[in-house]
Formats: sequence, structure tokens, C-alpha cells
Amino acid sequence: MYDKSQLMRGTLEGCILKILSKEVTYGYEIVMKLEQFGFGEMKEGTIYPLLVRLEKKGFISSEFRPSPLGPSRKYYSITEEGAKYLSEFINHWLQISSAVNQILELEE
Repeated sequence: MYDKSQLMRGTLEGCILKILSKEVTYGYEIVMKLEQFGFGEMKEGTIYPLLVRLEKKGFISSEFRPSPLGPSRKYYSITEEGAKYLSEFINHWLQISSAVNQILELEE
């Protein structure tokens, strides 16, 4: 059976950075946006380790902000280094997805 976890992790990192390039937001909202864009049911337990890794790499930063609905939330934003990485991700994604699509469209 195909193990999509490695492919998914790298793809999700790029998608999270793109979401954060548009707005500062918190983890649960990132999960909801990924689901809206077709990633299926995402678990917060999948996203939070990715956020930690992206922060350790210096691609995102975080800060706690008050929440109108309870305790403070940890909000994430993309850094300048993260924006550079996102640009590289997009370029590579376009190249790879084009090549894979061409191969998958081969006639049997």
C-alpha cells in the first residue's frame, strides 16, 4: 500500500507557508483552511508538529495573542526566510507536478 506521509508532509509545509503568506493565523484555522482546499479531514496532531518544525527552521514565527473565546492563542506568521523558501517551493512544485502529470497522462 502506498505511504503518502512523506509526500504529504513536504506538500503541507509549502501549503502552510502559503496560507501564512496571506494572513497571520493560528493552528486550528490553518487546519480548517487546508480542509476547505481539499486536503480532507486534517488532524491538529498532523499540523502542529509541522508548525514546530517550520518555526525551528526560521520559516515562521509565533506569538500568543488574546482570544475572545477563552485562553490566548498562538498565532503564526511567515518570516522573510520563510517567504524565500515558499518561492523555491512553488517553483519546484510547478516543475515536478508538470512532469508527474505528463507521465500520468501517458496512454496505456
